[in-house]
Amino acid sequence: MQNMSWNRMGVMAVVGFASGLPLALSGGTLQAWLTAEGVDILTIGMFSLVGLPYVCKFLWAPLLDRFVPARLGRRRGWMFISQISICTVLAIMAFTAPASATQLMAVLACLLALCSATQDVAADAYRADLLAPNERGLGAALSVAGYRVAMLVSGGVALIIADQTGWTTAYLVMTGLMLSGILVSAFGPEPTHPAAMPGSL
Repeated sequence: MQNMSWNRMGVMAVVGFASGLPLALSGGTLQAWLTAEGVDILTIGMFSLVGLPYVCKFLWAPLLDRFVPARLGRRRGWMFISQISICTVLAIMAFTAPASATQLMAVLACLLALCSATQDVAADAYRADLLAPNERGLGAALSVAGYRVAMLVSGGVALIIADQTGWTTAYLVMTGLMLSGILVSAFGPEPTHPAAMPGSL
């Protein structure tokens, strides 16, 4: 662990947390909300399809590698864009009634999964570019740990909040927690030796 940067290790934990937080909010937690609102089981089952972007994210990953946002660099820029989008979608979901606006909620859930999958692509690339070879093992472990903690928060703590104060509050709290990822994207360290940008797709 010689010359290991603990600042970068902390960044990896936060990046992992931000990556893991939206997963349950478009999956199990959302399905619990639909159940509580009396949505029929067939419709709830169809909502499982919103997870497809996580499977298909390799299709647009080359775009994130090829094009650089105007600010914050290639990796942090895409992370920032996806995280802002996640917060926006979560805030809209918080004020959407699933029982009376099921189709809108389905569209929002798909957008949330799409933005979250995009964040995953950018975060993985950021980790690969940022960490030195001797940091990658621990960095990956801390990123996965942050991811798992976020899944517990969005899958367990969110349900507790919803039971106590309602679903709107639960989703707004999760939106607030996403700010941790936005702060890292905005102010985190820039890789000193990033991978070369490809000349084409």
